[in-house]
Amino acid sequence: MSLTKAIISTMTASFFTSAVVLVAMTAQAQDSKVAAAMELLKSKTSELGPPKIDGTDVVGGKEVPAIYFGSTKMNNNFALVDDVAKQAGGTATIFVKSGDEYVRVATTVKKDDGERAIGTILDPKGKVITFIQKDEAYYGEADILGKHYVTGYDPIRDADNQVIGIYYVGYLK
Repeated sequence: MSLTKAIISTMTASFFTSAVVLVAMTAQAQDSKVAAAMELLKSKTSELGPPKIDGTDVVGGKEVPAIYFGSTKMNNNFALVDDVAKQAGGTATIFVKSGDEYVRVATTVKKDDGERAIGTILDPKGKVITFIQKDEAYYGEADILGKHYVTGYDPIRDADNQVIGIYYVGYLK
């Protein structure tokens, strides 16, 4: 009987160890995907030109600053985020800073009704905002409109090094 218990204990320990390793490998793969998608998003915006704010625009029923990369306005322009999402999978967003809020002006993230989540804001009580307010990037898990994602958020800075928005990429968990 003790041999059977020993075998079961060994097998249980092996399964547990394998599960832990598999979870760690999956997390590493997701982290790599997020990093690659963020690099793609930043590269594509860089090709358009430097980021800047120029005037205002209505997005999702809200008047917000108009964010540009070069001469390309991002507000209500989905070509860039759609292209990044198509190439990297997952979701992509450009946020603009509007007062103390960060508003989605171009996104592939969908609301429950299937519409793009433009005009919605970055959760002001979430963990991501604390990093952004300190002018730091955030990579990790985040709740987006009630769904769990593995994400990357990185501040967008203008020519004066002021944070004017946020780059975002993420994968549904």
